[in-house]
Amino acid sequence: MTEPIDVTDRLTRARALTRVLDTAVRVPGTTVRFGLDAVLGLVPGLGDVAGAALSGYLVLLAARLGAPASVVLRMLANVAVDTVAGGVPLLGDAFDVAWKSNTRNLTLLERFIAQPTTTRRASRLVVGGILAALALLAAGGIALAVLVVRALVDALG
Repeated sequence: MTEPIDVTDRLTRARALTRVLDTAVRVPGTTVRFGLDAVLGLVPGLGDVAGAALSGYLVLLAARLGAPASVVLRMLANVAVDTVAGGVPLLGDAFDVAWKSNTRNLTLLERFIAQPTTTRRASRLVVGGILAALALLAAGGIALAVLVVRALVDALG
């Protein structure tokens, strides 16, 4: 028999991990904060993957606490954006400091626990919007490819 999950204890750990990954250090003289995720991002290739792996704890915790697929997908999207954008040299490192996917995911998790119905509905809308945007990007890419091929055929023919 499995033991019940202690939500308070898990949230305390999640908050501590989020602080370490996103806001542990303040840049002196500013309000800018960063954490281990941004520092790991300085290591080409592996750093962003390691940050994503650590971020996975919050996503797994949400799933274990019964968060619906829409909330988990939204959390995964936050991690994916952080990982992909963080892979861009120099600009990605600045993005890591600003995006703070773990803080966003902790907020989603806490909101789900406090207001599951509202969070589920909002997350469905966000996930639906992301899917619609991806479909539009794919359609635009296909249309652009067709135009380029036609232009090449006309130029060569």
